[in-house]
Amino acid sequence: MFTLHERLVADSTQIGELPLCTLLLINDVNYPWLVLVPRLSEIREIYQLETADRVQLLEESCVLSEVMDAVFTPLKMNVAALGNMVPQLHLHHIARFSDDPAWPNPVWGAVPAKAYDDDTQQKLIFSIIEGFNNTDLRLET
Repeated sequence: MFTLHERLVADSTQIGELPLCTLLLINDVNYPWLVLVPRLSEIREIYQLETADRVQLLEESCVLSEVMDAVFTPLKMNVAALGNMVPQLHLHHIARFSDDPAWPNPVWGAVPAKAYDDDTQQKLIFSIIEGFNNTDLRLET
């Protein structure tokens, strides 16, 4: 049975569910940062996925990146599956800008996380949901 890792629960807000993945917003106003988590138990690495799930993960990742590009117009999209702190397979999507607090270095540990206020977070989530409404990929909220 799939259970979201406690660290992801603590650090994020769930936006919705795609066909394979749960979509999360990391609670850090320093960066537009979303995470895809395949709803599969005992999976730590992409290569452990069945072929159809690999294809679906890539599709969901690409569509999420397109949505983030449309919403934020970043200079660069960072997409990574690290898992050093959270062993559960999850794929980070971080919109990067030349004036963000970590540019051009990795975001991890660059500055302390700063939580969204409720209004800003809700507006951001609404923008992401609206972005998915312009794609062929269904986001269930």
